[in-house]
Amino acid sequence: MKRREFLRLVAASLVIGGLDGRLDNLFAGEPSTVSAAEGSDYPETTRRAIAAVGGMQKFVKRGNVVVVKPNLGWDRKPEFAATTHPLVVRAIVEECLKAGARKVKVFDNPCNDPRRCYESSGVQGALKGLRNVELKYMEDERYKNVRLNGVFLKEWRLYDEALSADVFINVPVAKHHGLTRLTLALKNIMGIMGGNRGYIHRAIEDALVDVNTMVKSHLVVIDATRILLNHGPQGGNLKDVRVLNKVIASQDIVAADAYAATLFGLKPEDISTTVTAFKRGMGEISLNKIRMVRA
Repeated sequence: MKRREFLRLVAASLVIGGLDGRLDNLFAGEPSTVSAAEGSDYPETTRRAIAAVGGMQKFVKRGNVVVVKPNLGWDRKPEFAATTHPLVVRAIVEECLKAGARKVKVFDNPCNDPRRCYESSGVQGALKGLRNVELKYMEDERYKNVRLNGVFLKEWRLYDEALSADVFINVPVAKHHGLTRLTLALKNIMGIMGGNRGYIHRAIEDALVDVNTMVKSHLVVIDATRILLNHGPQGGNLKDVRVLNKVIASQDIVAADAYAATLFGLKPEDISTTVTAFKRGMGEISLNKIRMVRA
């Protein structure tokens, strides 16, 4: 019996039994799914990765306001692997629009000058001409003090449009980081934080998980079309870049980061942010418990 037919029969049985056909608890133990697509056509590869985890329509409904959060933190061109590839970002935005999004907002809080970062990254050019899409420069007055009651951060200033979005899509580039070893989806959340972000370096793992607990990534798409092996997060030397032509997608932010670590020859347990998020129940870290799909 095919799985789809089995689920239909079980649902029908539950309705007959007066359980309203709810399957969420029954199948809560299903493994986290991570898709990995490979190919030099980055828009098509991105679409295949998303399709393999259910397609954008699974996450975005008609009329939704969607935030797509890439890493645009540095004044670097795409080939340096310091920022999310513009073609990956555009493909995600187009898929959101096809799924019926009313508005798609794209933004980051860069370390370098925002205007130079947006232009150099190629994202500004890639999104030009798309209707109902806004590439935003983040405005100081839109950061709101949010009570987190976290392990390290009790409150912090977060960007209100990330908080109010119907769907939040986390789109990091996979790269080396001098402090956390790698920067992936869990760390990409720093781009919605205001204030003195250097403060969180005192306990960066718990701080990042505190914020990720408040702002859930409904879909994670990791750009590994080319990865930065050393001198991250800013990079600047093409010798530090390896072209992989891969895009990863998952609903599970921990599982996505766990698999991405292997692209660097590391284990998920080598990355403290991933370990901390797993211990706090945010997702699955064990590769043998993650369902991998080659898209």
